[in-house]
Amino acid sequence: MFLQVQTSLGDTNLIAVIVFFIFLSITLYITYWAAQKTKTGSEFYAAGRNISGFQNGLALAGDFMSAASFLGIAGMVATKGFDGLIYSVGFLVGWPLIMFLIAEPLRNLGKYTFADVVAFRLKQRPIRIASSFGSLLTIALYLIAQIVGAGGLIKTLFGLPYELAVVLVGVVMTLYVLFGGMLATTWVQIIKAVLLLSGATVLVILTLSHFGFNPATMFQTAADKYGEEVLSPGGYVKNPLDAISLGLALMFGTAGLPHILMRFYTVPDAKEARKSVFVATGFIGYFYILTFFIGFGAMALVGKEAILQIDKGGNMAALLLAEQTGGVGFLGFIAAVAFATILAVVAGLTLSGASSISHDLYVNVIKKGVSDEKGEMRVAKRATIGLGILSVLLGLLFKDQNVAFMVGLAFAVAASANFPSLLMSILWKKFTTKGAVASIITGTAVSVVMIILSPTIWVDIFKNEQAIIPLKNPAIISITCSFIAGIVFSLISPEKEAQEKFESEKLRTYLGIGAE
Repeated sequence: MFLQVQTSLGDTNLIAVIVFFIFLSITLYITYWAAQKTKTGSEFYAAGRNISGFQNGLALAGDFMSAASFLGIAGMVATKGFDGLIYSVGFLVGWPLIMFLIAEPLRNLGKYTFADVVAFRLKQRPIRIASSFGSLLTIALYLIAQIVGAGGLIKTLFGLPYELAVVLVGVVMTLYVLFGGMLATTWVQIIKAVLLLSGATVLVILTLSHFGFNPATMFQTAADKYGEEVLSPGGYVKNPLDAISLGLALMFGTAGLPHILMRFYTVPDAKEARKSVFVATGFIGYFYILTFFIGFGAMALVGKEAILQIDKGGNMAALLLAEQTGGVGFLGFIAAVAFATILAVVAGLTLSGASSISHDLYVNVIKKGVSDEKGEMRVAKRATIGLGILSVLLGLLFKDQNVAFMVGLAFAVAASANFPSLLMSILWKKFTTKGAVASIITGTAVSVVMIILSPTIWVDIFKNEQAIIPLKNPAIISITCSFIAGIVFSLISPEKEAQEKFESEKLRTYLGIGAE
């Protein structure tokens, strides 16, 4: 039996509060500065397309390295061992896919949202409606997970009531987006990425100092405590088909997340878009290596029992390790960074949701492609406030729920609804409007229905004895169904005009002629 670790988690941590308010003050000043420069639609949605490739790469990394990545993966490794790496690798391998297949066409064909690319040579209204539905569902699921996580984190760290924490997150992220648009959101992401990478690096150095800076000693200590199986696969995902399906969801889901794809419009050209993916991949890869070390460090130094006693999901492993290696002060710093991480991610999600409502639905569906910029901006800002209120309400509604499945569901929906239609619209000449709509609707419906009937919800949430579908993640089936629906409906309803436009689309895709 291992000794339980004494921890100050749950008490108000003064350093955490101070660091958080310093972060908040700096980012609100950035929002004020960005507000002076955000007057047009291009500035609100895409920061005037003036962000450099390196800056955008760091912001992409900031947008992607959520609290689920930092706290969740570290906790999973600490409690389940080697299998936590599936999430790290799955998240990471989506990035080369984006670099080689999507970044350049996306930047050259689109304006503000990924639906611009899918609808480029197809009929606008059906595509916009279907893609907005897929995008907003993905954003809502991701938002709930982040907001509920933020509420729990603040409750644990700052001693504030959950409800107040959720309202605080909702208000601050709405301010970022409402006044500063993409420019403020970008710089919030950059600052958060630097803080998170720095904090995680220091945490790993402090951890390795306990093992003579030899990672092998750390892994062996964990194996001595809990058996050699913690260093082998199969401890968490036992079914190989589940492992493949989860990997596909994480990989293709990354390439279908609306708030990630939107960032490619902030750079001046396709070359900078590719550069930003290259930079993001490097930072994110480094970050996931750190989470693996943090997880095993927590297993070896803190112990599974103490981690699971504080939080059944193991989400506090990184924070417990920070306190164990650097004391209460370092715990406060890491805690504040974890909270800043959530704020930055929800700001990016809110902005992409607002752009989908104002640009895709208002301009291209309601106004049939004709809109004055003032009207579009007005709708975008109202949508931002609406999404802010909705996220707070959902956060309160899902209080005390285990929402880990929502991140997986968000990735499954993004991989099934958004990625197939995006890829086929870029690469396949015979792709049609009906094919695109069928692909998006099929991918969304199959992924949502299958995950409701899976053990993740049917057993864990609804408390039934047995799941109707044994597969925990539906991606392997839902992605396949989405591609099949897109291909079949395109072949049975050919669209001559779409095929004719494909040649001119290719010129713009690869040479950037006519790109905004």
